Amino acid sequence: MAKQKGIIKLDGTIGDITFYKSQDGYLAREKGGIPADRIANDPAFQRTRENGAEFGRAGKAGKLLRNAIRAMLQNASDSRMVSRLTQKMVEVVQADATNPRGQRNVIDGEAELLQGFEFNIAGKLGTTLYAPYTSTIDRVAGTLEASIPSFVPLNMISAPGGTTHFKIVSAGAEIDFENETFVMQSSETAILAWDTTATAVLTLTNTVTANSTKPLFLALGIEFYQQVNGQMYPLKNGAYNALSLVKVSGS
Repeated sequence: MAKQKGIIKLDGTIGDITFYKSQDGYLAREKGGIPADRIANDPAFQRTRENGAEFGRAGKAGKLLRNAIRAMLQNASDSRMVSRLTQKMVEVVQADATNPRGQRNVIDGEAELLQGFEFNIAGKLGTTLYAPYTSTIDRVAGTLEASIPSFVPLNMISAPGGTTHFKIVSAGAEIDFENETFVMQSSETAILAWDTTATAVLTLTNTVTANSTKPLFLALGIEFYQQVNGQMYPLKNGAYNALSLVKVSGS
């Protein structure tokens, strides 16, 4: 892979060189590679096929998790979130100590490895919300809850320029990776002023299936607003909003 230089940027194929634009700029690479039928059948590529199968499972699992909290991701995600989540899901799959290589999966892996995952790398929860909070998952009751004691917003929230208000959001998701289904409930606070007035205790409770045996995920985030003439406007189309998986229970 090489970067294109010069005033004129190319897009397309010339001879054996393909020119294209990516998030890293204008690049160029040489055509080539191993035929697909050889990768699919040659014993020498057994490991490649195994890696491909597990990567596919990781990608599908990541998509299912994203779909479960899709509404929240529209306000808090970065351009590389999908690839970062897939990479983390690969780690989850590779932690499967039950199945042989090539057949490892998310269900038998370590879903807890996803705890702490930031959906918006440009606006991490830990560098935005400094107020202490607790996150709990009650599998028997089917509740996923985040609780934040009273705090002074101006002191405990790092907000982007122009902020006048904010909102804390949360979601609890029960993911059935085997059948590719999910149960999700979200909750949020009212839109609160970003000032020196202490908040009340904030408790966000999300309910899924009681006594579930599926992986459970609790997400917590914050969204910022600017009030203009009595109307609330989301800041920067969500570019500064944070969303993180604060608690994960694999089974």
